[in-house]
Amino acid sequence: MICHAEAEDLPAILELQYLAYRSEAELLGNWDIPPLKQKLSEVEEEFRKGVFLKLIFENDAIVGSVRAVEKDGAVQIGKLMVHPQFRRRGYGRMLLSAIEAEFAGKRCVLFTSTRSVNNIRLYESAGYRIFEIRTISPELQFAYMEKQL
Repeated sequence: MICHAEAEDLPAILELQYLAYRSEAELLGNWDIPPLKQKLSEVEEEFRKGVFLKLIFENDAIVGSVRAVEKDGAVQIGKLMVHPQFRRRGYGRMLLSAIEAEFAGKRCVLFTSTRSVNNIRLYESAGYRIFEIRTISPELQFAYMEKQL
């Protein structure tokens, strides 16, 4: 079931974030990425400003999450994550659709590493298109993607 996260869910969501983003760090060969360094206080600040959704199973375990905030005339979607044991079952797509439903009629933007071909494939299949590639360092480029809902 996908529903709105509560403030008391934030420690579990942050723990899931640390677990889920390990695969991204391995892909990039860099463990110094912001999702692995984020502190609970920063997540709490994001929570106050935006929408957090969680995917839970019958035992109330949080196995997925996504967040978004409206800023500068667009909805910025971030931290779409699914527990590694539950990937490739459509949960990421379900979370993406659920967060989009919160912002009907808006322009959504998100970004991912250009090396994250599975992420890009998911976003493109959901109707997103790349509108910019930003070089962060010689080893890292981000694909910025958008979709008008």
